[in-house]
Amino acid sequence: MGKQTPLFDLHVAAGAKIVDFAGWDMPIHYGSQLEEHHQVRRDAGMFDVSHMLPVDVSGAGAQAFLSKLLANNIGKLTLPGKALYSCMLQDDGGVVDDLITYFFAPDDYRIVVNAGTADKDIAWMRTQAAKMGANVTIASRRDLAMIAVQGPNARAKAWAALPGSQAASEGLKPFQAAKWNGGFGEIMICRTGYTGEDGFELIVPAQRAAEIWKALEAAGVKPIGLGARDTLRLEAGMNLYGSDMDETKNPLESGLAWTVDFTEGRDFIGRAALETYDRSKQLVGLLLEDRGVLRGHMRVVTPHGEGETTSGSFAPSMNASIAFARVPAAVQLGDTVEVDIRGKLLKARVTKLSFVRNGKVLA
Repeated sequence: MGKQTPLFDLHVAAGAKIVDFAGWDMPIHYGSQLEEHHQVRRDAGMFDVSHMLPVDVSGAGAQAFLSKLLANNIGKLTLPGKALYSCMLQDDGGVVDDLITYFFAPDDYRIVVNAGTADKDIAWMRTQAAKMGANVTIASRRDLAMIAVQGPNARAKAWAALPGSQAASEGLKPFQAAKWNGGFGEIMICRTGYTGEDGFELIVPAQRAAEIWKALEAAGVKPIGLGARDTLRLEAGMNLYGSDMDETKNPLESGLAWTVDFTEGRDFIGRAALETYDRSKQLVGLLLEDRGVLRGHMRVVTPHGEGETTSGSFAPSMNASIAFARVPAAVQLGDTVEVDIRGKLLKARVTKLSFVRNGKVLA
């Protein structure tokens, strides 16, 4: 038996199929993964993402510490509640984790890290803080739970479920958050997500999570499992740590160059290694033009050398098979490549990484 979130009993009661995910017992679906995918694209759904870990970084040295720790520039954050997506790198440029950092004050930040890397991330942060002699406190917040409410009607239904929250969060732009004290204790309402749709990620007191889940369900937000979360993020062109990048891959070969800030004079862990990287590989999207289903770890044949798919699946919004692939840098958008599926080379078109956003097919 794995670790369980505060919502585990509700998933079991709802008939969810429970699977192991990074050591946690999590719902993969509640019946039909396909219907759950469409529910989020067309209306609103909610995901238990309490296996992810909020980490509070505070103290007089917090800003300087995070500026060195993260490849993206924490100095960009000046508006309280503003968020930044970044990778945390090793000295060799490999990705320790990808994460979101929220700014509240120069001495007050909240970082949300992935479930499978949480222990490693905390250890890495503390090691780096000790090396730098940073005046920071790094606090793991397992007293909090997380519920992602996603879809075109997600915000309206969240407001209906949480009376009074609309005034606190209606003005939030994407990648902004606000703390709201309503009837459920302090809730951090974040206009972020992992689906390519609008919505909120709610960071809530763990002991109130079940009440909040039930209130959302009563407002018409349907529970969605991690299976649909994966097809939604894949369609949206969002990386999955452990599949699309890890400690052996750097952001520049993982479609994440946009998250690295090379501002002159700015030092961060991994910068020197990234500056010497030859940029011989890139991460692209693939749309299968023959019949079949793309998965991770499939050989990709191009005129410029071979590559490999990193993630792949049937894409319900497109009725097609898509993948991310790490291929030679000379491969261009619109090129035709071949993917080895069970010994057969099937044709695929090279696309941008984002296939579907806000319900619209882009590829």
